[in-house]
Amino acid sequence: MNPLVPPGVYAPQEDTELLAGALSDEPLPQGAEVLDVGTGTGALALEAARRGLRVTAVDVSRRAVWAARLNAVRAGLPVRIRHGNLFDPVRGESFDLILANPPYVPAPDGSGRPPHGAARAWDAGDDGRLVVDRICREAPDLLRPGGVLLLVQSALSGPDLTVRCLRSSGLKAAVTRRRRIPFGPVLRGRERWLRERGLLPAAEDKEELVVVRAELPV
Repeated sequence: MNPLVPPGVYAPQEDTELLAGALSDEPLPQGAEVLDVGTGTGALALEAARRGLRVTAVDVSRRAVWAARLNAVRAGLPVRIRHGNLFDPVRGESFDLILANPPYVPAPDGSGRPPHGAARAWDAGDDGRLVVDRICREAPDLLRPGGVLLLVQSALSGPDLTVRCLRSSGLKAAVTRRRRIPFGPVLRGRERWLRERGLLPAAEDKEELVVVRAELPV
């Protein structure tokens, strides 16, 4: 069943599919606790719930929260869905797995203000790390021993830096999946700016997506 995608809610795309593949590789027992941050339509949360996992989903967009709740009802799957900014609604809780498909596209807005509307799903500051860095800082405190963070991002926003940041927090981290895809409408619209910034080589005509896997040692 395809999820309903209201206007202004991020539709599942190649990054969602890549992260879903990484989720399928994780040998989690039934009843394991999973957190899906930036859930959007709830597509990844529902994938986890189908495996018998106990899933909490969070999104800063009220429209996305509404969509995720509706999609969970349509699928007949129990998912706890909360409105809030990243980890704020789950402070004090811990999880066996955290899924994160955050905004990660560099954005040519020098105002320093957070993006608004639908752009919150992809715009992430001039280096694409506005939310990724916060996840790197805060996710380790929400993982149980042996717990895993799976994060998808673009190669344009520094996956090597993500790996280093997570390792500095004591996690074992590495890029475990890669996929090259044609530019979508957002990247096509700012291709010239990305090349001028040196974030996109002159001959590059595709975007690389990666999944970073980080595990808290037991």
